[in-house]
Amino acid sequence: MDAAERAAALRREIEQHNHAYYVLDAPVVPDAEYDRLFRELQAIEAEHAQLRTEDSPTQRVGGKPLPGFPPLRHVVPMLSIRTETDTEASGALAFDTRIRGLSGLGESDPPVEYVAELKFDGLAINLRYEDGILVRAATRGDGETGEDVTQNIRTVRRIPLRLKGDAPPVLEVRGEVFISRPDFERYNARQRALGRPTLVNPRNGAAGSIRQLDPAIAAERPLSFYAYGLGESRGWDVPTTHGGLLDALAAFGLPVCEYRAVVQGAAGLIDFHARIREARDALPFDIDGVVYKVNSLALQQRLGFVSREPRWAVAHKYPAEEALTTVEAIEVQVGRTGAITPVARLAPVFVGGVTVTNATLHNEAEARRKDVRVGDTVIVRRAGDVIPEVVSVVLARRPARDLIGDEPLHSAFELPKTCPVCGSAVERPEDEAIARCSGGLFCPAQRKQALLHFAGRRAMDIEGLGDRIVEQLVDHALVRTPADLYTLGLPAVVNLERMAERSAANILAAIAQSKATTLARFIFALGIRNVGEATAKDLARHFGNLDALMGADADCLQQVPDVGPIVAASVARFFAEPHNIEVIGQLRAAGVSWPQGEPAAVVGSPIAGKTFVLTGTLPELTRDEAKDMIEALGGKVAGSVSKKTDYVVAGAEAGSKLDKAQALGLSILDEKQFRELISS
Repeated sequence: MDAAERAAALRREIEQHNHAYYVLDAPVVPDAEYDRLFRELQAIEAEHAQLRTEDSPTQRVGGKPLPGFPPLRHVVPMLSIRTETDTEASGALAFDTRIRGLSGLGESDPPVEYVAELKFDGLAINLRYEDGILVRAATRGDGETGEDVTQNIRTVRRIPLRLKGDAPPVLEVRGEVFISRPDFERYNARQRALGRPTLVNPRNGAAGSIRQLDPAIAAERPLSFYAYGLGESRGWDVPTTHGGLLDALAAFGLPVCEYRAVVQGAAGLIDFHARIREARDALPFDIDGVVYKVNSLALQQRLGFVSREPRWAVAHKYPAEEALTTVEAIEVQVGRTGAITPVARLAPVFVGGVTVTNATLHNEAEARRKDVRVGDTVIVRRAGDVIPEVVSVVLARRPARDLIGDEPLHSAFELPKTCPVCGSAVERPEDEAIARCSGGLFCPAQRKQALLHFAGRRAMDIEGLGDRIVEQLVDHALVRTPADLYTLGLPAVVNLERMAERSAANILAAIAQSKATTLARFIFALGIRNVGEATAKDLARHFGNLDALMGADADCLQQVPDVGPIVAASVARFFAEPHNIEVIGQLRAAGVSWPQGEPAAVVGSPIAGKTFVLTGTLPELTRDEAKDMIEALGGKVAGSVSKKTDYVVAGAEAGSKLDKAQALGLSILDEKQFRELISS
């Protein structure tokens, strides 16, 4: 197969995988295989520039920032739909009555057939395909003229660059670009963790992303798309019904929302509106209503338009998901991992179908960026099952200190210096957006999470101490800190729900057995922020005993290999908290111990200082067993292959890591060769 044939085959296969992943939500290959195919296509196009096509998956991102968006006139105007503000069943009945009257139908005539769809809360877009290839994309604009946003639309992976099947010479598809709720939450959580600006809400996020002059920024946003209509078409026998049109668009590979139905008369419309209202909170995206359209395209044409709105369609709204209320107080909550979250206590307001009294402010930076203060009038948003949040402050209504001055009555929000639950110090590193309570072993708010981590297999390895048991131990006030585990007796454990005497005895035996551990496991079990298993081993190997580690300052800690300023600061803060030292003392008093002065790596070991990557399935060794063997001899195990990797240990189905190792010319070992190296 020559380069042109291979490139064409790769384009087809990658687009099939894109459709399966982004449209059908049913990926058929692992990410590593997709990446391998994509890199192969990139390499071919780099070597043979003439083979690069407009519909190539490699061309989704790569355009230069634009100075502005040029205007683009619509061949077929993008008209708006009339909104029915009556949110009850009577709104659907009124639309059907109007359609029957305009159609000259009497009471004895059969019901009108409609298509009922969702009204997405995003940005309307027109996609123009010529001979099946996406050539232009434009916003609605004023209906006659929109903005050319082709570069940004190409970054939306749910939108095919080439249509499937026998596409007509010209096909314009109308639809909505939006951001799903899960994608919105994940994106904002990542932005907050990086200290970057977040999106205000999914709708603004979608519209703002499409209007970014730099397509690389749009490509970072988790945009989705659903098709719902038709613009200009040439050389195509358009289906006779709107429902048939949607099915045809789906057959071309365009994503069409599955929440649609062909219904009969007002009763069908009312039933659809009610069913979607019940399911609204569980939908993965925001809607603000449903849309009814006459199904027959011939009847649509006869009904025509009025005031630039189609007579044959209407948007039937639901209650608004944003409302105004006032902030009565700002408090902070402590999460399971110690994260400190400011929360606005609100005057009760009905929004999104429920009464809201609290709304998250996410973190100190967000609270101060929005400048939310006690007494403020704020816009609150609740979309589905997303936690209510304060969108913005209505500054014109902010209470002033006196009638003639404009100084605010209340000061800006400030994070407390100590945890409101346990009194431990609150810390927020300069490079992090989230502040945390430093009393990890002591703080009641973190109790369950701390115990589960402490008992984990790679930590103290207390078999049988899982979620259900920890929940009961904490809820029954039997355990406050990890040290309390070692004072439990058989009567207390037997009395837990669904706990037999033998099971209770096994758990107590596992707790007793865990007293004999290693310093590395104990350090990891403490749950110090930014200290993983490998770092715990480095700390144990460097200091040799716990007291030396506890007494080390940040500068001393940075002498440990691979420990930088962030990890050093986390460790120093943890041991500076008196509550944590108190619990460690209780653990030692309970008999938790390890060999003192644990030896460093074996002198002269061929493994010492070497970096390994494990990939695939080995015939006999588990990955954890191989990792332990490497680290016991002073080696390190990394998660990804780079030029700094010394050895790659590869088993069955090794995947992309093996490919990269071969490309870099690294030493690759099978299990037998690995064992020989270890034994040497």
